[in-house]
Amino acid sequence: MTTDLLHIEPAELRFVFELKKQSSCLVQLGNKTDQYIAFKVKTTSPKKYCVRPNIGIIKPNEKCDFTVTMQAQRTAPPDMQCKDKFLIQSTVVPFGTAEDDITSDMFAKDSGKYIEEKKLKVVLISPPSSPVLLPLNGDMKHDPSNEVNVQKDKVPSGVENIPPPHRVSEQVKGFEPVQDMKEDRADEDIATRQVENVGDKKPAKDDVELNLANESEELKSRLSIMDSKLREAGVTIMKLNEERRRNTQEKDLLKKELEVLKRKINTKGVQAGFPFLFVCMVALIGVAVGYYVHPQGRKLRA
Repeated sequence: MTTDLLHIEPAELRFVFELKKQSSCLVQLGNKTDQYIAFKVKTTSPKKYCVRPNIGIIKPNEKCDFTVTMQAQRTAPPDMQCKDKFLIQSTVVPFGTAEDDITSDMFAKDSGKYIEEKKLKVVLISPPSSPVLLPLNGDMKHDPSNEVNVQKDKVPSGVENIPPPHRVSEQVKGFEPVQDMKEDRADEDIATRQVENVGDKKPAKDDVELNLANESEELKSRLSIMDSKLREAGVTIMKLNEERRRNTQEKDLLKKELEVLKRKINTKGVQAGFPFLFVCMVALIGVAVGYYVHPQGRKLRA
């Protein structure tokens, strides 16, 4: 199947249908352009199928595969006719876009971008060991996909098991399921239903143990990171306490130096005032002595 952007192989999804058994189908997408192409897979029955991966990026001129798994079914559809359909949307994205960058807005039709859509039908086939009869024009015919070559062998009862005929009916080759109004409505609603990408309902024991081991390793790594951060925080706290102690010591030293300076200033003030007072006292004494001595001198001269 060829489109403008992608080459899709196969053109329809064929599942080998067996009751209570899963069945898978591989789809290959080929990028026909020289640009990056983003794709998205949708279905009309998201609870019935699992698609891995349901979104992706295809580089220029490269290919990408995705697997569609049909969950185990308890009952077979009437006449082995399945009306489920898949929709593959694709669009051009900027160079270097990664799968994590894909959003639902990329495939919105109202965004103005070119969105290419291709529908795939689902075809159910019976396993070779259990041929299924399909109704055709009122007669029961063998499904050509179930015709296998086997050798004649005899059972204990003596009855021979004759292999199915090798001649294929021309009417069976041209058989195609008839579309009805319900299928057309399902085609219109297909864009609103997205594939639920879920794993198997019964995970294997090894997978559970592997998940537990991965979670344990992740927890250990987180604990080691937290431990290293706590150690770094402890070292930082110790440095801050040391700086605080040094600042306190420097502050006390400055206080002591300030007190010493104050004492020196007070001592100099006292020393500067004492000689001046002493001079004043000496001067007064000298004046008094001179006053008393001078009158006696005059008396002597007289």
